Amino acid sequence: MLTAHTIKIIQSLDKKKYRQKYNLFLVEGNKIIKELPDSDYEIENLYSVEPENITFTTQEIEKILPNDLKKISFLQHPKDSVAVCKIPEDKILKDVSIQLILDGIQDPGNLGTIIRLADWFGIEQIICSNDTVDVYNPKVIQATMGSFLRVNVFYTDLEDYFKEYKHPILGTDMNGENIYETQFPEKFSLVFGNEGNGIRPSTEDLITKMITIPRFGNSQSTESLNVSMSAGIILGEIFSKK
Repeated sequence: MLTAHTIKIIQSLDKKKYRQKYNLFLVEGNKIIKELPDSDYEIENLYSVEPENITFTTQEIEKILPNDLKKISFLQHPKDSVAVCKIPEDKILKDVSIQLILDGIQDPGNLGTIIRLADWFGIEQIICSNDTVDVYNPKVIQATMGSFLRVNVFYTDLEDYFKEYKHPILGTDMNGENIYETQFPEKFSLVFGNEGNGIRPSTEDLITKMITIPRFGNSQSTESLNVSMSAGIILGEIFSKK
């Protein structure tokens, strides 16, 4: 049985300040948990209602009752297992061909979907502004469907980062060059801005070129696209030309 202290600590991991305090985050569901041993993430504790279904050997596993699982899960309908994992040290990959830059993305679902898209298209790294939603937010982790294990997410001051960056920086906006007419360079960064405000002016000043997804509907009345939807369309176009 889980102690009240353990339950309290795990429940607190839905907040960024406690994830930082304990240097821990949660991964839920056997499907994702089974991938952890092949990643850079270390399991601190593993709680499962059916530990016999965990296909790798670990001393950290503990059998719990379904009622205990409900207490430590952040899901409305808890799955089979919960892994408490250590947050690894930040690292930045220096030589990547294409990387995504997120400037103030706030919605966990958007970040999780963009990480999943990056994984799908083989993009190894996402650079985030310091005010972008935390990658270890439980809703982000769940939305990635395990892709966070294969995409490096690094947080930094974008202005400082861009000043040292040597390749073209393409920004996404309602006004810009048509993506279907754009010749994309071999190495570049692709910037997506905040859901409501777009790319902030201080970041926009450092962008090489703006690109946009043209509207084809007769009414032209759709105000904008969801940022993760835009990312999928643009990445599809970029990789169709490779």
